Amino acid sequence: MSEPLTTPGEGFHPHLHDAAGHPATPLRTRLHHVRADALDGDTAQTGGMRRFAAVSGKAVGSEKLWMGQTHVAPSTSSSDHHHGESETAIYVVSGHPEFVFLDGAGPQPQEVRLRTSPGDYIFVPPFVPHREENPDPAEEAVVVIARSTQEAIVVNLPQLYALPAGDV
Repeated sequence: MSEPLTTPGEGFHPHLHDAAGHPATPLRTRLHHVRADALDGDTAQTGGMRRFAAVSGKAVGSEKLWMGQTHVAPSTSSSDHHHGESETAIYVVSGHPEFVFLDGAGPQPQEVRLRTSPGDYIFVPPFVPHREENPDPAEEAVVVIARSTQEAIVVNLPQLYALPAGDV
């Protein structure tokens, strides 16, 4: 049951391919196949990690979604940051990354550390400051990220702090 691989840019509707004398087909009328070796590293970055875009407005014409992957090297911590108005969902592919944020629900903000394993998911609400850490001295951590905005929004911060309600 081995089917041939699609070629870059090939969509679900083969009859929509551009032909001589016909205008280019809009990005939103076909499926897009983004190969693993074609991920775009020219995206918003945070110190200590490397982001690669797969699905974005720039790459495929998405209007409400960004998706890609992040690599965190062994024994590395990202800079503190948030993702603006974007909701972010994270799926852990490999390694054991930790996600750190301040919980301001009590009288004093407390640092919370979410320790993950492959197959786990993390949800990051809009404007929540956090950082990713990879405490493993030998294994890189890789996660897949989906965001509710067309491009990756990354706002690097000088420290991990809780944003007061209404100050987003």
